[in-house]
Amino acid sequence: MKRICAGVITGILLILQYNFSFSQSQIAIYHTISIEPTYLTLTYSKTTNLIFPSAIKSVDRGSPDVLAQKAIGVENVLLVKAGRENFKQTNLSVITANNKLYSFVVDYVSNPSSLTILVADNPTPKEVTPSLLSHRNERELQKAARKILKEGPMFPNLKDHKFKIQFHLKGLYIKDDLIFCPVEIKNSSFIDYDIALLRFFIRDTKRVKRTATQEVEIHPVYRYGDASVVKGRSTQMLVFALPKFTIPDKKHLTIQLMERNGGRHLQLKVRNRTLVKSRPIPSV
Repeated sequence: MKRICAGVITGILLILQYNFSFSQSQIAIYHTISIEPTYLTLTYSKTTNLIFPSAIKSVDRGSPDVLAQKAIGVENVLLVKAGRENFKQTNLSVITANNKLYSFVVDYVSNPSSLTILVADNPTPKEVTPSLLSHRNERELQKAARKILKEGPMFPNLKDHKFKIQFHLKGLYIKDDLIFCPVEIKNSSFIDYDIALLRFFIRDTKRVKRTATQEVEIHPVYRYGDASVVKGRSTQMLVFALPKFTIPDKKHLTIQLMERNGGRHLQLKVRNRTLVKSRPIPSV
């Protein structure tokens, strides 16, 4: 009887040892990949603007010491600041509508080096796509842009204004596989308007509750004019050349203009019925 009990116990121990060894071998085959976060500094007395390439879907703060909210009327801008001075290091996670996760390690500083941060998938984004310009003469595009700027406005009412800044889409022109968009930025104030961002994207016209707005950005292949600043009491004219496109049903083209370290953000909404009114580019 003792031999039987001893055999049973030995068998149980061997089974447990086997299971433990098997479990260890299973655990050993799993590996983790660490993704390096981006370091972000915040302060108590100033707001930092994070501009994402797509609409913000969700935000998670590692600590209530970090205050975060989406900018009113803008889906891809997150406003963040410190809830108190000298908080301990924490983190911030943001998920955008294109299902991408952005991770930040957040520290407190009294004077951040930058208050407007463009968060991009590509650390060195380019405004001009070489492959689309390779078969074109830049001088020809420049000549076309100058000719367009001499034309009168096609859409006198397609404009937005805020705090003495006016943003106006003057017309739409088509040549081959490019659509030219001349825009006018008028600064009636004495404060210079520093341009942080001017982007084109197609988005849903109506947003269903609890559903993220889908956006498809259209990158210009050519730009004519200075898109960095509009001096006080002056007007800046710009021409953007975009790859030819049309707008699907229930969507529209948004042209978004944002001020660096400021709140004078404007945007224009262009529907397909307006886009199809594009004229042939004047002869050059």
